[in-house]
Amino acid sequence: MPNDGLKISNISKRFGTIQAVSEISLRVPNGSVVGFLGPNGAGKTTTMRAIMGMVELDSGEISWNGQPVEGSVSTRIGYMPQERGLYARMKVREQVIYFGRLAGMSKSEAASSADHWLERLGVSERADTLLQDLSGGNQQRVQLAVSLVHNPELLILDEPFAGLDPVAAYTMSAIISERAAAGASVLFSSHQLDLVEELSKEVVIIANGKLLTSGAIDDLRQASPRRKLSVRWTEPVDSWTPLDGTLTISEPQRAVAELSASDDVGANIAHAIAAGSVIEVSVEPPSLDELFVELIGAAQ
Repeated sequence: MPNDGLKISNISKRFGTIQAVSEISLRVPNGSVVGFLGPNGAGKTTTMRAIMGMVELDSGEISWNGQPVEGSVSTRIGYMPQERGLYARMKVREQVIYFGRLAGMSKSEAASSADHWLERLGVSERADTLLQDLSGGNQQRVQLAVSLVHNPELLILDEPFAGLDPVAAYTMSAIISERAAAGASVLFSSHQLDLVEELSKEVVIIANGKLLTSGAIDDLRQASPRRKLSVRWTEPVDSWTPLDGTLTISEPQRAVAELSASDDVGANIAHAIAAGSVIEVSVEPPSLDELFVELIGAAQ
């Protein structure tokens, strides 16, 4: 399809004896945010650099709306690397304008857009400051401004929240959501899985250069064989244990048990009610954080 966004098909890359990426495939449809997850060294950065043409693949294909990612297509992508790729001795505003011009903007367009993003990201007062004189968090904000200045249709963000304070992280989250709502596609990596779960409906999880799983977060959580039963009573109860599974938290008025998805949840809840007056009960699949740890542990 001509408008199917970013499509990565069976890409592989070896560096000497290291197989950095092996048969990785993923999609980022237009107007969507996809979280790209994995432990350090999993192959996320190699994949992102390959999208930008900075890594020559051994095999596989990468396309944007049905076209190879090269030439004019590349100017429609905003890339924020994990390692800062800016000029330390260049002033902030001049730098953002410079990258806008590289993406094909006129000088006036680049200047106007640079002013907008520096203001939005809270660094407009440092516009005439050398990049090297900024704090790490402010350098991260400038890096984001550079990736946004040309209003890209595809954003590739490698650990965009690293080093940001809560205010800056909130602004970053809002911008990512806004860009997707405006039709852009966003692929971003992060170790802050609470933010990933907040921003993304879908994730791709890799380890050791290989795809572990991908799909809608809710579907992946529901597919887990584990469930968490949480119970709270109005009064202390005698020592309570579930009919199935393992008790992980045991307090006078609260208990949490890990069950199998195949266990009789209703029977376990009835058993808890029989122990005392229940004021709160919930049954949930693992969180994204717990699911990630489970999958990565199994892959080691």
